[in-house]
Amino acid sequence: MNRSLFIFVGVIFTVVFSLSGLVLVPDWQFSEVGPFKTEDGTLYPQPLTGPPEAGRHVYMDLGCIYCHTQQVRPEGFGADIERGWGRRRTVMRDYMYDPINLTGTMRTGPDLANIGARQPSKTWQYLHLYNPVITSPGSIMPPHPFLFTVGAEAVAPPDAVALPAEWQTPTAKYIIPNSRGRFLVDYLMSLDKSVNLPEAE
Repeated sequence: MNRSLFIFVGVIFTVVFSLSGLVLVPDWQFSEVGPFKTEDGTLYPQPLTGPPEAGRHVYMDLGCIYCHTQQVRPEGFGADIERGWGRRRTVMRDYMYDPINLTGTMRTGPDLANIGARQPSKTWQYLHLYNPVITSPGSIMPPHPFLFTVGAEAVAPPDAVALPAEWQTPTAKYIIPNSRGRFLVDYLMSLDKSVNLPEAE
């Protein structure tokens, strides 16, 4: 009987201790964090709205999280900063408005926490999504042609993105992103965690 009581108390203690350490304490720490006011008076981070928020859902739907992270590790814990994936490590404040943190599961591809700052060209982003080897020779990322329609008319629509000459064919001179492609690029362009935060130093 005494042994059963000891086991029961041990199980309860383990559950309560785990709940406190893994849920309650982090939640309390997170509740103390607020937006950071930069030198020009703007607040960082800003919650996503509109097309970037819709693009976040496309990002999750396509499973980008399985090959790309959004977490720049500190110096000494990886070569993220040396590779140019960020100017500083990411910290808790960077994720304060994320309903689901997309920190990723593995680094098959480069970290995307700052892809909007590293590659600020929408044309680059569209071409990379259409066929990654256009912009990144040797890339193993699968192409996403379903995010685009292809055209070859003499007069291209205003939202068309011209393919490089070596990638053009008689039936494919340019690509036009569909709504999912535009939303995804809007989301990628919003990824910029380069604001200097005091806790990241």
